[in-house]
Amino acid sequence: MTIDISSLAERPDLAPLLDEGFDRAWPEFMLWDPMGALYYAVANDLYPQFVFAAVDSADPGRAVARAYAVPLRWTEDVLPDGGWDRMIQRATLNRLTDATPTIVSALEICVRPDRRGSGLSALMLAAMREAVAKMGYDTLVAPVRPSGKHARPDLPMTEYAAQVRDDGLPVDPWLRVHVRAGGTVERVAGRSMTISGSLADWRRWTGLPFDRSGPVHVPGALVPVHCDVAHDHAVYVEPNVWVRHRLPVS
Repeated sequence: MTIDISSLAERPDLAPLLDEGFDRAWPEFMLWDPMGALYYAVANDLYPQFVFAAVDSADPGRAVARAYAVPLRWTEDVLPDGGWDRMIQRATLNRLTDATPTIVSALEICVRPDRRGSGLSALMLAAMREAVAKMGYDTLVAPVRPSGKHARPDLPMTEYAAQVRDDGLPVDPWLRVHVRAGGTVERVAGRSMTISGSLADWRRWTGLPFDRSGPVHVPGALVPVHCDVAHDHAVYVEPNVWVRHRLPVS
């Protein structure tokens, strides 16, 4: 297997491949965070050097993995509770006001479902780190969505993220990839993504009845979704984990 990873700035012809084969990569409800449209609707055009596609030489007509990041100005000492949503919001405002970015935030590294478990996520992270460093940034941050947390939705993220193996590496596989790559786990972003909708929306997204008020366990969700039948509303507030990568600037 030979994997070629390029940014859209290098290979704009790869843009059409970024959606093919990824339709089941995320739970349906994850696609309805309203902040996402501020980035994904313009990413290929405005941030091509921060959009990456991986292609297997044996099947060059399809991407096997993709990755997205965004530059922004962040001078605060502490990374925000708002996580993923806040990074997109800040980057959008920075672009509108011509503010000079100081860091880059990863937003997504996604491996095509049929190619998971082959080490592609680590390759994509390494490629992103290298590209960001070559652009002169010394910091890449990531509001990481731990890949194993969905199996323990009732465990607080602070407890889950703190779990380590005997070798000192995180129990969670995706956090472990980041730490092995040189990242440092800093803190939990308690409200990294917020997705709300009517009960009809949630029924359509999940196939679940959403007919009782209270917490609802949704497949793929990291924490329960809060359902309010009387007000015809349910909301999902996802915690992520901040990882900071210090980069050797080229």
